[in-house]
Amino acid sequence: MARARDGEWARHWHYPAVPGLDLLRARYVRHSFVRHSHEGFVLGAVRQGVEDVVTPHGTLHAGRGSVVMLNPEVPHSAHAGDPDGWSYATLYPSLDLVAAIAAEETTLRGTPSFAETIVEDEDTALLIRAVHRAAEEGNALAADSLLRVTLARLLRRHGTSLTVRAPRDAGAATAARARELLHRRMADPPSLEQLARELDTGSFALLRAFKAAYGMPPHTWLTDARIRAARRLLEAGTPPAAAAAEVGFTDQPHLNRHFTRIVGVPPGAYQRERARTYKTGGAGPH
Repeated sequence: MARARDGEWARHWHYPAVPGLDLLRARYVRHSFVRHSHEGFVLGAVRQGVEDVVTPHGTLHAGRGSVVMLNPEVPHSAHAGDPDGWSYATLYPSLDLVAAIAAEETTLRGTPSFAETIVEDEDTALLIRAVHRAAEEGNALAADSLLRVTLARLLRRHGTSLTVRAPRDAGAATAARARELLHRRMADPPSLEQLARELDTGSFALLRAFKAAYGMPPHTWLTDARIRAARRLLEAGTPPAAAAAEVGFTDQPHLNRHFTRIVGVPPGAYQRERARTYKTGGAGPH
């Protein structure tokens, strides 16, 4: 568990007995999450305090008993909405896990998603915390069962089918090509001017198109992509310094700073949680 100043603490981990799920339980005061997105879903239950979640549609306030629901690839940031910070338990279920439960337990068709970002749903917030407790106690049957009940309840109450997007325009196609190029050249990316020249467009036109398509400018997207790549390397056992160099960060402190502001814990703590055999306890207060 990562501990910091002001009584902050955080644990970001994976319970192997429940595939397709990561977990974060934390208390943050001064920590803030910079703009980023996730490949899967984010479902957070606020236990105390207030979390401010900044989405493309504005800032939303999540207080005690609230559930924060973020769909995959939705850009967002977060910070304390109260001087005392906030504590919460968060589930990160994969796309496949949510889709399977939606197909089995709901009438939703197509790609499942959530229609709202923050809801007052205290009983489901308690269920999310119960998933954490069961996993921390090593009770695989309870953790898996409670997770599926939680996801089915949220999908029935707040789920919807993802709206089919309109055909992409030329700007969106250019943004997609830019993203592909940045992903391929992650460790040594071009400047904005070079990137625009390679794509036969203007720098400002590229900035506008990229932000319209992905909710963030190219440099912010690239940092997020580097952190995703670093997470996979850390999970495979790559030392943090080597992971930093491979994805294009200047050094390990550079990785540490960005990793903590996106994932919520430093890369060393993240890797240790995934390397160790599960032991009960030591995860902070419930």
